[in-house]
Amino acid sequence: MTSLIKTTVLGFITFFFITSVHAQSLSEQDRAQIMALKKTALSSNLAYEIDESLTTEVGPRRVGTPGDKLGIDWAVAKMKQLGFDKVWTEDVTHYAWHRGTAEARILAPYPQKMVAIALGGSVGTPKTGLSAEVVEFADFAALKAAAPGSLDGKIAYVSYRMERKINGAGYGPAVRTRGAGPSVAASKGALALIIRSVGTDNNRIGHTGGLHYKDGIAKIPAAALSNPDADLLSNQIRRGKPVKVFLKLTAERRDDTPVITHNVIGEVTGRTHPDEYVVMGAHLDSWDVGTGAVDDGIGVSISLAAAHYIASLPERPKRTIRVILFAAEEVGLVGAEEYVRKHEDDMVNHIIGAEWDFGTGRIYEMTPGVGPSALNAIRELAGLLAPLGVSLSPKNTAKGQSDMSALGNKGMPAINFEPDGMAYFDYHHTENDTLDKVDAEALKQNTAVYVIYSYFAAQSGVDFRK
Repeated sequence: MTSLIKTTVLGFITFFFITSVHAQSLSEQDRAQIMALKKTALSSNLAYEIDESLTTEVGPRRVGTPGDKLGIDWAVAKMKQLGFDKVWTEDVTHYAWHRGTAEARILAPYPQKMVAIALGGSVGTPKTGLSAEVVEFADFAALKAAAPGSLDGKIAYVSYRMERKINGAGYGPAVRTRGAGPSVAASKGALALIIRSVGTDNNRIGHTGGLHYKDGIAKIPAAALSNPDADLLSNQIRRGKPVKVFLKLTAERRDDTPVITHNVIGEVTGRTHPDEYVVMGAHLDSWDVGTGAVDDGIGVSISLAAAHYIASLPERPKRTIRVILFAAEEVGLVGAEEYVRKHEDDMVNHIIGAEWDFGTGRIYEMTPGVGPSALNAIRELAGLLAPLGVSLSPKNTAKGQSDMSALGNKGMPAINFEPDGMAYFDYHHTENDTLDKVDAEALKQNTAVYVIYSYFAAQSGVDFRK
């Protein structure tokens, strides 16, 4: 009985607290509007239709390719079609890179072909390819610990296997080798670097992804093996005989050839505070091997659909909804960094931001990154999202996902929405990133979350920095 009384009292206090906060942020009319927006998002296929349009009419959108330009034109036209008041582009500069082809095979002791893919930005091998003994490392730390000169004339191979996690936490430990590994291997004398694909699938296809060469160190070719072929190579090495591999990449890096791409920005203008921006983001570019339906067609579609639902209201919210479709994310947040440079003077007008760039399932948690006083409003927002299965993280550390982190690091408050990503890295940066991997029902829930977040932040008037 005592426990029951305590629970009842606690529930009453919680209800009283939430309703008290609610009275400070949203009116009953505002809450009714949010419920109507939620109903629209949950019953509409618009987000899926947008992704279908992007992947069918454009397809892959690697920076500097015809698909990149076509995607920019598509985004501008789609924003106008969906009722955005203002749509414009901003230049972003990167360098030219040609993927070419990849060929890998084991020459000895047991000759077999392997499936490989060049890492994004890799230099090519000599035209005839290269052949060398392979030295295996369990992980990036082991590669870093190798003695200088110990890999002279050899190919470094890192066999670390990414772990599957609902929140994608296995990605960080695995991707270090892809990003920094080529320069580390070169510093030890390696002719090339081969890694196990940064992915959780068992398909015989490779996962590409960007690398970052360090200045002052020779640029060496770098490729990823499919997971089954990484197993094959490790199995041969485990037999204790020297293993010799042939690798040929026809990739071509043109650092002295600039390419111009664009961030695409659209706004639904606020009714009373048009110069205050509630931001939703995604990256428009993709790698060139799939159609970019998941990475980041899902984020593009959610952001555009959520903004459209708000644009269709008879009365706009107080603040402006700004959607930023960032360029050149896959090659190192280049578009986001350029956006921050161009908007440094008005970053204070960016009230709060959220980006989708991970996951294929439903959002189950949100993590804020706001000032202490704004946490009351975040709890109110959490109450609106709870019926959708979204819990509030006890942390207050969000800086924004992917591109949005560039804005978060400049002081913009942020929310990170955490979706189910158990299957995400099965498709990430592969030929299998296609529309059939998009869960249309999950997309409805995720769009409902984003439209509630954006309308709440735009209408409530909360200062999320305080």
